[in-house]
Amino acid sequence: MEIPSKYNAQDVEKKWYNFWMEQDFFSSKPDEREPYTIVIPPPNVTGVLHMGHMLNNTIQDVLIRRARLIGKNACWVPGTDHASIATEAKVVAKLKEEGIDKNSLSRSEFLKHAWDWTDNYGGVILQQLKKLGCSCDWNRTKFTMDEDMSEAVIKVFVELYDKGLIYRGHRMVNWDPQAKTTLSDEEVDYIEKQGQLYYINYKIEGSNDVLTIATTRPETLLGDTAICINPNDERHTHLKGKRAIVPIANRVVPIIEDEYVDLEFGTGCLKVTPAHDENDKVLGEKHNLEIIDIFNEDATLNAHGLHYEGQDRFEVRKAIVKELESLNQVVKIEDYTNRVGISERTKAIIEPRLSDQWFLSMTELAKPAIKAVLEDQDVKLFPKRFNNTYRHWMENIRDWNISRQLMWGQQIPAYYYGQGTENFVVAETAELALEKAKEVTGNSELKLTDLRQESDVVDTWFSSWLWPISVFDGIRHPENDEINYYYPTNDLVTGPDILFFWVARMIVAGYEFRDEKPFEHVYLTGLVRDKQRRKMSKSLGNSPDALELINKYGADGVRVGLLLSSAAGNDLLFDEDLCQQGKSFANKIWNAFRLIKGWESADIDQPESSRIALSWYQSRFNATLKEIEDHYSKYRLSDALMSMYKLIWDDFCSWLLEMIKPGYQQPIDKKTLKSVVQLVEKNLKILHPFMPFLTEEIWQLITDRQPEDALIVSTYPKHHESDQQLISDFEIIKEVVSNIRTLRKEKNISFKNSIELAVINSMNLSQDYYSVIAKMGNISNIAETSSSVDGALTFRVKSNEYFVPIGGAIDIEEEIKKLQQELEYTEGFLKTVQKKLSNERFVSNAPEQVVASERKKEADALAKIETIKSSIASLN
Repeated sequence: MEIPSKYNAQDVEKKWYNFWMEQDFFSSKPDEREPYTIVIPPPNVTGVLHMGHMLNNTIQDVLIRRARLIGKNACWVPGTDHASIATEAKVVAKLKEEGIDKNSLSRSEFLKHAWDWTDNYGGVILQQLKKLGCSCDWNRTKFTMDEDMSEAVIKVFVELYDKGLIYRGHRMVNWDPQAKTTLSDEEVDYIEKQGQLYYINYKIEGSNDVLTIATTRPETLLGDTAICINPNDERHTHLKGKRAIVPIANRVVPIIEDEYVDLEFGTGCLKVTPAHDENDKVLGEKHNLEIIDIFNEDATLNAHGLHYEGQDRFEVRKAIVKELESLNQVVKIEDYTNRVGISERTKAIIEPRLSDQWFLSMTELAKPAIKAVLEDQDVKLFPKRFNNTYRHWMENIRDWNISRQLMWGQQIPAYYYGQGTENFVVAETAELALEKAKEVTGNSELKLTDLRQESDVVDTWFSSWLWPISVFDGIRHPENDEINYYYPTNDLVTGPDILFFWVARMIVAGYEFRDEKPFEHVYLTGLVRDKQRRKMSKSLGNSPDALELINKYGADGVRVGLLLSSAAGNDLLFDEDLCQQGKSFANKIWNAFRLIKGWESADIDQPESSRIALSWYQSRFNATLKEIEDHYSKYRLSDALMSMYKLIWDDFCSWLLEMIKPGYQQPIDKKTLKSVVQLVEKNLKILHPFMPFLTEEIWQLITDRQPEDALIVSTYPKHHESDQQLISDFEIIKEVVSNIRTLRKEKNISFKNSIELAVINSMNLSQDYYSVIAKMGNISNIAETSSSVDGALTFRVKSNEYFVPIGGAIDIEEEIKKLQQELEYTEGFLKTVQKKLSNERFVSNAPEQVVASERKKEADALAKIETIKSSIASLN
């Protein structure tokens, strides 16, 4: 079969992925083998492949392909997350384009649009993962809104409620006015934002006196219900017991005293707005203050906003400052930098808001998960330093706000009866809820129409925290064959940014619902950044199109490029040159294979140089395999790949093939050819997890194979002990050969001309290696000697000295002439340096490192002159 001169990644990738799918090599069913299970961190159903996905899923594919090769029952479960906030935002935007207002739709009507959008656009990312070579069991693809997955979420909600762990409470929450939903603390990012500090005068009731408060949010004064001073602040003793008048609103409010007030901030007087600040709410409850909420759900002002009703909060800020200035109640305005919370999903500035929400008590639930990671180490984090982050989150855990004011998601299974929201029951279905309501009320006449279900849905993370269990139906059917076989899973590969969001919560769920860890190891990848260390993002324009990279460099090239500089937990500074390096590596392997396939074999004796070279490479392979397995055990995949890279590029392609290559138009002996093909196959097996397409293509071109003999399901090489002495000796041999080649190049001795070599063998290096040196250096004769050889060029490797008698190989007179010219130049350079060093002003005034540099130049020149003179003497 003729091998194409160039490797065509696009054709090869499509061909072999289709072949693997047709042969069902990715699928897994419980059997007698040891399972190896990975569940994919489900990307948002709205998502498309980006660099973070590429890195994360390449790592997972490396692990799953290796597990398959070492004989485990490899199961990689793919799927997507319904991403309540992100998906609902996409659907709302699409409806808006069509002239439809979300609020004009019933829940069922909106959900129909959401499902239509999901069916049309969702799951694109999973198709893109196939381009990368991901060998997921696509038959197992799950979606967090699948019927069985949703049933599991509802079942868990009811179970936790019945245990008293879920409750409904009126709390201050993080409100996203763009998505119009509450967020958990972990879904809020904090940024430094340049703002202003406004100093505003409030009049004192019944007098001409004023007090001054400092605030960054003057618009909220319309919700003020008190002014607070520190009882220990001597500046404000005259205010005790008095009342103030809120500007514009003209509301009279009490002046209260509390040590909460910071004496150093602003003026020491604090405006209290219980509806719009967590700390103000605490003060309000303590001092029994009125609560006035001035915002609508989209952060426009409501009727309490007076003549600003309906206007956006930030527009009102500007307008209210102007109005206060017109009333001469603004004392001054200062620039001020403060931390502002923004929504992780929409990037809208968060508004604190009092609201009825559903919460999950976390303190007791977290205890087994803390013990599993930090004490028993049943779950291990890689790198281990993330244990500290885990400890911080888990030991300071707060109750989880699990309700969201959205339509897309699992609707909370609470059913209200009667007026208001005080009376409700929680049940998996409306029918079960009706039975419960009848029992609670004693009213057997109640009908389904008398119940109304909670409109909120659960937080998306509340479904994905069940992922390793629910993908195997372990919530609904806790003793089914699949959950008992595949759970706990083995490795979880994810980013450290969701260590608490998702990883910690899955560990909590594992111990709560199965009394067992969900996985053994968590490999935390770094974030992909650009060369300037900026996070990849569309807004910065620094995130390359993932599919374009694959088209340009091939999937294998991109995988290698990503992994070559992706140590666990460290950010990856992405450079497209890395993908070019990966592509070049693929081409190097391809060309090496073409070279081997081009050799003709014959029944001739195996050269000694080939025998020993093959023995050396086998030992290098064994040593590298041991190294690779150690890297795998520590999740150092970048190091594992680099070990393979050096083995194949340097040892195999650059050295072994040169050592065994037959002479021009000469055949190779059959024994050597057979051995080198076997070594190619071993190389392909260890490299397959990283470069699946290229390796499968070469594997299939080596010989005709049956489908069941494909590389993807072949057997990983067994580790054998390596001959360390042989490996060590060969490093010396390589250095000797490199010196001979350098000498030939410098002295312009054609490689076609054979030369002789004499050696003072102080190291007692085995003469078995001389055949390799002779082959690689075109040496006609190697002789051992006890003394130096006159008229020979010399070099030293370790304690051995080597001599090359040049005889007629070079033009002696021409060589002496070149050396004389080099000597004259170096002597002239030396005089210049010494003249500078003899100048006392220079030596006294120049920086110490400059003088030291000149002295080094002098020493180097003297040594070089000595060497040149010695070479001239040997030629005379």
